[in-house]
Order: sequence, then C-alpha cells, then structure tokens
Amino acid sequence: MIDGYDAQFLATPLPMPSPARATRTLPYPRFSVLLDPERRLAAVTAVNIDGARLRELPRTGEWRLDPRTDADEQTGPDVYARNDLDRGHLVRRRDPGWGDTDDAREATEATFFYPNAAPQASGFNQSKELWLGLEDHVLEYAEATDQRMSVFTAPVLDDEDPPYRGIRIPLRFWKVAAWQGPEGLAAAGFLLDQSELVDTPEGLLAAPPLGAFRTFQVPVADIAGITGIDLGPLADADVLPGRTARPGTWLALDEPHDIVL
Repeated sequence: MIDGYDAQFLATPLPMPSPARATRTLPYPRFSVLLDPERRLAAVTAVNIDGARLRELPRTGEWRLDPRTDADEQTGPDVYARNDLDRGHLVRRRDPGWGDTDDAREATEATFFYPNAAPQASGFNQSKELWLGLEDHVLEYAEATDQRMSVFTAPVLDDEDPPYRGIRIPLRFWKVAAWQGPEGLAAAGFLLDQSELVDTPEGLLAAPPLGAFRTFQVPVADIAGITGIDLGPLADADVLPGRTARPGTWLALDEPHDIVL
C-alpha cells in the first residue's frame, strides 16, 4: 500500500507544497517525501492523519536506505555514527498509523526510511518535546470537526547551514499543520531552532542542556519566505494573524497551551 500523500484528504483540496529546487518524489503509505538530492535531505514531507482511526502500535521498523534513489542522495547511517546526532523523524512514526492494523503497521514502519530523517542534536528538553507534540495538540483541537489533519514538515535547507560529513546540518525545522475548521481550511505554522546546539565544521554538537531547542509559532507566510517553498493556500488559511496584536508576530512556545489555534 504505497499511496502517498492525498491532496483530497481534507474537505478543502490541499496540494503538496512546491519547492523551488529540484526534488525527487518518494511516496510511502499515507505520506510523501520530496527529497532534495543535492542536500540529501527532504525539502518537504506531507502526511495525512486520521485522528479518529489512529492506532497505538508497538514500535517496529529499522532505519534503512530507500532503494528507489541512490544512496549518495540520502543522508544515511554514516552521518549519525559516533556523535550526538539523532535520526529525527520528519513524518512522525505514529502519524500514518491509522486504519486496519496491517496497513497501520506498514505505514509506521515506512517512516524509518532515511529520506524521512534529518539530523537533530540529541538531548530531549521541554522545547523539543513540545515540538514532537505539536501535532497532538492541534489534532485535539481539530477533533471538533472531522478529526483529520494534513501536516507538512522539513528542515529549512539554508545555504549557510554548517558542513558535516558530506552534508550540511540544518539549523532550523518548519512544520505546518492544516485541518478543516468551521469556516473552511485552517492552518498553523511552527519553527524549531537548534542553532545553539550546533557548532561545526566537524566539531559537534551538544551545547546547553536547557532551552537550546527554541520553538515558535510563526506566520505561515514567513515559513514560505524563509524556505522559498510555495505553500499554496496555507498562508491564507493561517489562524495566527487574526489572533495576535501585531502582524508578523513570532510566538515563543513553552507549553502546548501557548499555541494559538
């Protein structure tokens, strides 16, 4: 079951974001990755989540290269060996794990292909755990409607990212969650900054233990500007501009209740 991201999953059609750079489209069960072969990392990931049908499955699956594209176009195991880098899931393991048990298990195991990973400095703290839980919080909010979301996540692929073992370590990550609200399509954008944890070339990577992962809710239009990615109707669907005192506000997030929805 390799169906990939479904643009018709929500009541409002929602195409995948479109990077300006050349990418390879890699469909997986219920999600897709647009792989930037030059950077060897995802430019965009897109997943459909049916919150009403999510399953709690034991963790199965092992990280592996995707045979559909060359190994030298992926960030594989050598980058993560003998350092403080985590293989950070972009599409979270549980997000596509819904529906029939066998289909859900196949989908969660597919999240362990390396195109769905990006290097993140290890050391969980409150900010990083908040980042990992953003979709859960938005999904709880969306339960008042149809309990479905589409989520887009990737590293910010900046030319100034520091080099390390043949790749460049991304310093920031972005996420946009979309759902069908009472008045139509709604979206929220987020940015995680790990700059304080990354000090390379070739020296790494784990500085202050607290506060080093900074998470913000940001205008979706700012994410489009930072990444150069066409986010389609997501900017116009952003819930943030109408809920804050000043346009263009970045909200620092310390806990889920800080999120504006």
